[in-house]
Amino acid sequence: MQALQKVVPAFGLEYRDVAEPTPSPGEVLLAVGATGMCGTDVHIYEWTGGYEVMRGAMPVTIGHEFAGTVAALGKDVRGFAEGTRVAVRPSVVCGRCAACRAGDDDLCTQRKGIGLTRDGALAPLVRVPAENCVAVPATLHVEIAALAEPMTVCAEAVATGEIKPGQRVLVLGPGNIGQGVALFAREAGATAIVVVGRNDAARLERVRRMGFADTVDVAGRSFVDALAPHVDRGKFDVVVEATGVPSVVQQGLDVLAKRGIMVVVGIHPRPVNVDLTRVVREHQQLRGSYRAPRDTWTRVINFLSRNAELARTMISHRVTLDRAVEGLELSRTGVASKVMVTQ
Repeated sequence: MQALQKVVPAFGLEYRDVAEPTPSPGEVLLAVGATGMCGTDVHIYEWTGGYEVMRGAMPVTIGHEFAGTVAALGKDVRGFAEGTRVAVRPSVVCGRCAACRAGDDDLCTQRKGIGLTRDGALAPLVRVPAENCVAVPATLHVEIAALAEPMTVCAEAVATGEIKPGQRVLVLGPGNIGQGVALFAREAGATAIVVVGRNDAARLERVRRMGFADTVDVAGRSFVDALAPHVDRGKFDVVVEATGVPSVVQQGLDVLAKRGIMVVVGIHPRPVNVDLTRVVREHQQLRGSYRAPRDTWTRVINFLSRNAELARTMISHRVTLDRAVEGLELSRTGVASKVMVTQ
């Protein structure tokens, strides 16, 4: 079968003929239905900083935001049947290290990422641990189910920021993660949500279509000037950074209220400089947010089931597997909001 793989630690990806996988004990074989492309895939394609861990796994098939149908069961798999539709948690834990044995698999020291350090879903078939599969309603379209992974990242960021009813929230970055953060911030009761981008007309238009009127494109003007009308009403209780642009972190802190929380969810290619003295004197908190626990997946899938048409607004482009690189180019140039690769 054809798979889109990272072969060398340099720019680009390659389509390669690979053997169809066979599930090991405890695994299932999935027929991939839809795979979303995100900033991680763009970084892997461009080979920017932050993904050096992939070197030892190459060649490796990318694609970690996906849903599909169980095509075959490995030995000792319980709780799934062929034909079950599932979304997949891409973080695979070892089950053997001290943290896993203690029941705290979030601290697993041998963790592998589907689509990063083990083969992912930009292929017709992929094998995954059954414990990483989360059943979704058969009525939920597979491309909406494929949004579960990025949406759990968004839900975790909102939880990390402890967003409460009545708060003012600034979302930096109008891509899929920023869009999802805005949705879950609204669900949490935030009364003012401002979404910021740079040269992001297409993505900001998607944000407005999702019901968020306060959008700002800072292209051609300073961040301070662009945010002034909103900051005049008060600084923000919570700022969520979803750009991966190092300079944006300090800009977000500058408009964060005293005792406010800034959540960094973007992956940054180099270290970030921040004014820690100001953070201390303003009693601000700077928090990182990444993957979500399994319970969050259930909550997010329920959210997607209730809001399928709203979630579909995020998807701007659909391409087939043989055109996945075209989809990455649409993403890296800011033309696309969310590219979905369909099988």
